[in-house]
Amino acid sequence: MAAPTGRSGWRSWAALVPAALLCLAAWAAAEPGTASDAVPGTTEFDVRPGGVVHSFSRSLGDYDCTFTYSAQGGTNEQWQMQVGVSEDNGLFSCSIWRPQGKSYLFFTQFKAEVKGAKIEHAMAYSQAAVGAQSDIPLKQEEFEITDTTVSHREGKFRFELSKLVIIAKSLRDEL
Repeated sequence: MAAPTGRSGWRSWAALVPAALLCLAAWAAAEPGTASDAVPGTTEFDVRPGGVVHSFSRSLGDYDCTFTYSAQGGTNEQWQMQVGVSEDNGLFSCSIWRPQGKSYLFFTQFKAEVKGAKIEHAMAYSQAAVGAQSDIPLKQEEFEITDTTVSHREGKFRFELSKLVIIAKSLRDEL
């Protein structure tokens, strides 16, 4: 489910791109660091090592995004979560990343979960784009995608995570 394949799959993916761009435009217009759960925007949070399971959540209207993880090594890292909704309220986006590009923490587990929507596209990265650096995706066998979650795959995940991107379709059917 990471990226649709085949001729009809690419048409489906192409239909999501304009909606995702609308969400990005909404994020760009939002004030950075906005902590309110009532508007789209970016919120900073600390990813903390120590082997304890931590969670960070954002809500936007009928949608929720929760990032749950456990990490080891180093000190706290500043991360960001950004949520947005398309103009027609049909798509929900959630992105979680380390702005410096590469996390130096050793992730023992991770899961990003959405509520109020079904995941249409998701991707996990070992490095987030910054400066001249590009996003580096995890290998497909390192993580799994269900209707509502993106999570590490036990025994396959190589402990590196720097970014998660989710685009989900609303569960509501408009009449």
